[in-house]
Amino acid sequence: MKKNFILDTNVLLHDPQALLAFDNNDVIIPIYVIEEIDRFKRDQSELGRNARVVGRYIDEYRSSGRLTDGVELPTGGTLRVLFTNKQLPQEVGLGQKMDNKILAVAFAVKESEPEKPAIFITKDTNLRIKADVLGITARDYDTERVTIDEIYTGCIEMKTTGEKIDNLYRDNSLTLDELGAGDIPLNMFLHLQDEINESHTALARVDPSGDKIVSVRRHRSGIWGIQPRNREQTFAIDLLLDDRVKLVTLAGKAGTGKTLLALACGLFKTAEEASFQRLLVSRPIFPMGKDIGYLPGDIEEKLNPWMQPIYDNVDFLLNLGNKEKRQGRSYRELMDLNMIEIEPLTYIRGRSIPNQFMVIDESQNLTPHEVKTIITRAGADTKIVLTGDLYQIDNPYVDTSNNGLSHTVKRFKGKSISGHVTLNKGERSELAEVASDLL
Repeated sequence: MKKNFILDTNVLLHDPQALLAFDNNDVIIPIYVIEEIDRFKRDQSELGRNARVVGRYIDEYRSSGRLTDGVELPTGGTLRVLFTNKQLPQEVGLGQKMDNKILAVAFAVKESEPEKPAIFITKDTNLRIKADVLGITARDYDTERVTIDEIYTGCIEMKTTGEKIDNLYRDNSLTLDELGAGDIPLNMFLHLQDEINESHTALARVDPSGDKIVSVRRHRSGIWGIQPRNREQTFAIDLLLDDRVKLVTLAGKAGTGKTLLALACGLFKTAEEASFQRLLVSRPIFPMGKDIGYLPGDIEEKLNPWMQPIYDNVDFLLNLGNKEKRQGRSYRELMDLNMIEIEPLTYIRGRSIPNQFMVIDESQNLTPHEVKTIITRAGADTKIVLTGDLYQIDNPYVDTSNNGLSHTVKRFKGKSISGHVTLNKGERSELAEVASDLL
């Protein structure tokens, strides 16, 4: 049985391709949605781009017939743009509010076409509640929804024999057949534990070739002065220093060392090993709490408050030794040498970025489309690292399940050129760790 899917504005602004996400069912767009989208079309943000794309799509379909009668979609369904004079019950809300006008169209479609189930699609939680009160089936829009507890962690613990652990230490590798572990995603980390002696353990990773596991490399002298303090940090460094892994995703709460590890490995690969031409660091611009408005100065001066966390981390890495502290070294030295570049994501579209170590901080605030735009900028020999905390999302148009970081983790799971680690233990300070758990 065909269904009527009525789409809210936020669905189309989140994903312009949503028009084609409902198979051969009928898609209905309230005219009031078009009016709301029109308000965004001049914005230079991702929302503005999506608004313009949606407008072009609908205009192309309009050439096939009248939108009020319905035009055929490539999926086999139809697209209609409708309005209604129907008023919602006063208890639900006054009809002049735009949300209520959109909901009224869904209510009218439900009543006028009872032979087809009417399903209202919106990312607005309160609007879904109001639709439910009216007897309208309402759903969130997310074609690949995954809860935060289901997100791939990149690591498993496994019991095995002491002999196999000894063989791994001796040969630095073990075939998957020898391990007898079955199907394990590529680049997944294993914490092997002796079945008899629990203190006899080993850390390994499934090789990108897919036919063996290899010992996790230990860097006793540290990476740019940084020593891993826990198992997950050791895993992260192993991925960050492996040139075969072109995409690394690091998720974890505040203070777990995501950004610091990424920058330390980036500096090591760029400044010491010269494996990459430059370290490029960027982050989306989203304020925490109320925005203070426009900032004075040129581009660099405007960006300083937003990029200060990056500057702080780089300065910390440059001044780990007592000698460097006395010299007062700063990130500007590396910028003057053209070895590090720190910039906002605003200007990345259209670029081709070869042979660079890219770190995208706070990527949980990006949409899946924005992350796709970033990753597709990667030129030959470029490595991209996405870091973020899925519990600290400032972008009102994404949540823990549909942001760019969690979307990337899911889609790249088990690929030979990508790896993921979820960091759990905070190492910033005892206070920060306790606050992260309690507040």
